[in-house]
Amino acid sequence: MRVLAVDPGSRRVGLAVSDESASIAFPFRTVNIKLGQDPLGQIVEAAREVGAGELVVGLPRRLDGAKGPEAKAAQELARRLGLATKLKVALADERLSSAQADRSLLDAGVKRAGRRQVTDQVAAVLILQNYLAKRPNDNR
Repeated sequence: MRVLAVDPGSRRVGLAVSDESASIAFPFRTVNIKLGQDPLGQIVEAAREVGAGELVVGLPRRLDGAKGPEAKAAQELARRLGLATKLKVALADERLSSAQADRSLLDAGVKRAGRRQVTDQVAAVLILQNYLAKRPNDNR
């Protein structure tokens, strides 16, 4: 069963997908969001496209663990995705995933313009890989 990860943002949403055995995460797509646009339909379509059986949405907590407006927006997106897809939707702590993704790309020599589009996908990969690693083996 494939798992689709969502790294929500106000301008871009990064997506990553697992392999069939739900053990390895791969970058999938970046959804660019125009002002006032709702990315829900594009995420639902991506879930159908890859045959996802489960979704995981990154929960952007603050460093002290508190939930700000971004976390509340991610929780609402997760709720709406569950209603739209009828799939299990989990939330996963994603503190510093975008910063870690950007650092990895910078270390790999990817120029700033190239990093912008793939940082969100790499962040989604990190969210998904961490989520998959913490899942009990009997869920695979």
